[in-house]
Amino acid sequence: MSVSYTVKVEESRPATGEKPSAGPVYRCIYAKDGLMEVPAGMQSPWEFFSDSAKRNPENRMLGRRKIIDSKAGPYVWITYGEAYDSALSMGSAIRSRGVNPGDRCGIYGSNCPEWIISMEACSSHAITYVPLYDTLGPNAVEFIINHAEVSIAFVQENKIPAVLTCLPKCSSYLKTIVSFGEISGIQKKEAEDLGVSCFSWKEFALLGRLDHELPSKQRTDICTIMYTSGTTGEPKGVILTNEAIMAEVLSTDQLLLETDKACTADDSYFSFLPLAHVYDQIIETYCISRGSSIGFWQGDVRYLMEDIVELKPTFFSGVPRIYDRIYTGVMGKISSGGALKKALFQYAYNYKLGNLEKGLKQDEAAPLLDKLVFNKIKQGLGGQTRLMLSGAAPLSRHVEEFLRVSFGSVLSQGYGLTESCGGCFTSIANVFSMVGTVGVPMTTIEARLESVPELGYDALASVARGEICLRGKTLFSGYHKRQDLTEEVLVDGWFHTGDIGEWQPNGVMKIIDRKKNIFKLSQGEYIAVENLENTYSRCPLVTSIWVYGNSFESFPVAVVAPDRKALEEWAANNNQTGDFKQLCENLKARKYILDELNSTGQKNKLRGFEMLRAVHLEPNPFDIERDLVTPTFKLKRPQLLKYYKGCIDELYEEAKRRME
Repeated sequence: MSVSYTVKVEESRPATGEKPSAGPVYRCIYAKDGLMEVPAGMQSPWEFFSDSAKRNPENRMLGRRKIIDSKAGPYVWITYGEAYDSALSMGSAIRSRGVNPGDRCGIYGSNCPEWIISMEACSSHAITYVPLYDTLGPNAVEFIINHAEVSIAFVQENKIPAVLTCLPKCSSYLKTIVSFGEISGIQKKEAEDLGVSCFSWKEFALLGRLDHELPSKQRTDICTIMYTSGTTGEPKGVILTNEAIMAEVLSTDQLLLETDKACTADDSYFSFLPLAHVYDQIIETYCISRGSSIGFWQGDVRYLMEDIVELKPTFFSGVPRIYDRIYTGVMGKISSGGALKKALFQYAYNYKLGNLEKGLKQDEAAPLLDKLVFNKIKQGLGGQTRLMLSGAAPLSRHVEEFLRVSFGSVLSQGYGLTESCGGCFTSIANVFSMVGTVGVPMTTIEARLESVPELGYDALASVARGEICLRGKTLFSGYHKRQDLTEEVLVDGWFHTGDIGEWQPNGVMKIIDRKKNIFKLSQGEYIAVENLENTYSRCPLVTSIWVYGNSFESFPVAVVAPDRKALEEWAANNNQTGDFKQLCENLKARKYILDELNSTGQKNKLRGFEMLRAVHLEPNPFDIERDLVTPTFKLKRPQLLKYYKGCIDELYEEAKRRME
């Protein structure tokens, strides 16, 4: 009998009238006697920062690379004491502008020390901070400023033009703009003509005092309103209280203490995932609570790996897209290294994998091979990494296994939503059997599955499947000014995530589907497009794919961004000419890729009605600029349909002609 990592705390519920059945309620084994509580006397995340600054004022806190002669030099650091003084004077300056506890302050820009100091300045005075999205274009910025009634905003220098563009439509709320750096006289004048005052970072700091009395704070105060891009409609403002954020940070700490090793002042974290998202913000708040140091990337993906090697972080959070790139890069080097190197790597890999599967811990599985074979790979992330996290989307099993074997680091895949204040499930460090799953509920959350009868998911079956529902301390308090949307997803104290999960025999959760991305075909069969996309993505000719089906048609079609190198190689071998764009229009190329996709589908046991009947080849990968993906690269299905509507109609016509 395998170990179970969860405990049942409530029985299942049968279906009644309108309500579908729901399975038992489970908690993580580390919370079996009760969900973790925030200690008495703690009121606000501000205390994490102020305590660390008082404990270790000389410790390095926030670092960035200094640019000398347009080349990046070593990291230059601000200490905890310096950042604390800066946050106090900024907080006081915010108050001098007539912004009071409970009012809202926007933060807009890439990750940098000023972002964190602005956030802490707000926390010091119980002012709610609202990240303004860097990646959703000026319309979203305007929408958020007006919807959240943002009266002051801290803005990165190169984002000021974007804010000035939307100022005429939001100057009834926004009255003060503070640049992370400098601000030009022309920009000041443009804003002042609309009744808005502008300051450089240094000018604004002079308005503040270090001895400004800090207001008392409550756990129930709104710490942040975080807008989620959502794959449909307007952004939704997720309300997160001080208590939710503190509980999430303390739960992260508890799980690391129980299962691996908590962060200390000696740890360093590499900051590049957007601070405007809950995932990175929680992790950075956790680092601050432990007195660890945070080094920021330069903000340019071309220098990402170089920044990592320079910082040598011990703690790294990524998303599958980044890990996929690391995997492809390393595998490419191994393949081109000759037969002997390849064979040695494969031997070492299989040996260590076997030991991990037997239950040996990361550092015990193959210490000698870690030194001789895998150390070189580990240097790609600076050589010091001991903890890697993955979230925001599912990590392919083969990539997760590869990272666990070859990076000499504990890897934990998690699952979470803005509404659950970041991670609500996490795989436990050093438990290899959790590969391919999102692990167990955090120690602040209880989880159950609810049946989705129309899709054939039964939470009471021997293999329980259904919609993941959550209850606990780290849930959001509702959507800002949208009671209607709040009531749709928060029912009887349970948050309905919209994701379909399956409990594994060892009590861990596997995400298998998304409730809303289900299409009913004309013959009455349901297809889960995300599942199909994940399967078809295993075809090496594809960099991204969007599958579409509807209830008027009997089969799905797809828009595919092909792998350029693979398509050009095929063209060279098959006497086809033309540039990449022309190859994407070539009928033979389209047939070749369609056949390869369906062959991948057959290998992975897709059913006949799940096979693609036609594909359109798209030379440009789906991007944020055309509003086709979210900042975490989730497909925006309504927008994709609108963009490719003509294309989809043609694909159906073409496929039907072939079937006649």
